[in-house]
Amino acid sequence: MDISGLDLNLLRVFDAVFRHGSVSRAAQELGLSQPAASQAVTRLRQLLGDPLFERMHGGVRPTPRAERLAQAVRTAMATLEVALAEAHSFEPQEARQRFRIHLSDIGEARFLPPLMQALREQAPHVQLETLPMPMAEIADALDRGSLDIAIGFLPGVTGTQQQVLLSDHYALLLRKAHPVLKGVRQGRLSAAHLRGLDFVAVRSHSETLRMLGALGLQSRVRLSAAHFMAVPSIVRQTDLAVIMPAEIADTFERLGDYVVLQADLPESEFDVSLHWSWRFAQEPANQWLRALVCRVFAQGR
Repeated sequence: MDISGLDLNLLRVFDAVFRHGSVSRAAQELGLSQPAASQAVTRLRQLLGDPLFERMHGGVRPTPRAERLAQAVRTAMATLEVALAEAHSFEPQEARQRFRIHLSDIGEARFLPPLMQALREQAPHVQLETLPMPMAEIADALDRGSLDIAIGFLPGVTGTQQQVLLSDHYALLLRKAHPVLKGVRQGRLSAAHLRGLDFVAVRSHSETLRMLGALGLQSRVRLSAAHFMAVPSIVRQTDLAVIMPAEIADTFERLGDYVVLQADLPESEFDVSLHWSWRFAQEPANQWLRALVCRVFAQGR
């Protein structure tokens, strides 16, 4: 038979009749009238070309075909019930799901430690995988489900749903004994100070490159690095300066070998946002992950 013409409700009636050995008791369980249940059995008989049940004293008994069919129907119904239940709930303590997140290298340093701590407490079996992607590919990856969420300052990502997690600005990180500090007042660098510095630039963070370009400081870039995380060690041992998010820079300053200075940088304020696809907005697992991220990181929101 062609399964496309099969009404799943007929299988629900079949399963109930098989279990109870009675059309009337099956009807009662399913909230149907007895004629409606009998009609469903008749329709299934016609589709399968088998009587399915034979009348006997006190009820019905299954045919050999119905005996073979019953186990398959019960397994299929159980599988479907589990799938539907999973689609409408997410139990973090029991979940063994793998979530995929876009984070930059500096984002991993900022967000992963507290996020992993929260996951250990609330969803101990869940796995996390970071998948850094070019900005132009993030929205499509979210729509396809190859990413669950993306976190970062992602001005080029459009067409997603998003929520601001925190607001920050760019500042300069230098070594504590940098010569420029002798002429700085109130912890702020002027444009003239900036023109006297040499810089390390990070290619993976286009905003820092944009600011250096806007200030006409491309010729002052002495090192172009692929990632942020090696840069502080370089800054500590040289007179190079690096433009980086102030919140991250502050964590290095607390180590004792660095100083963070504010500067006259163009359009230096930015928002770090959580991005997700509208296609998965109602998925319980995705909803739970987004809520967790917001609880851990949102600044007074």
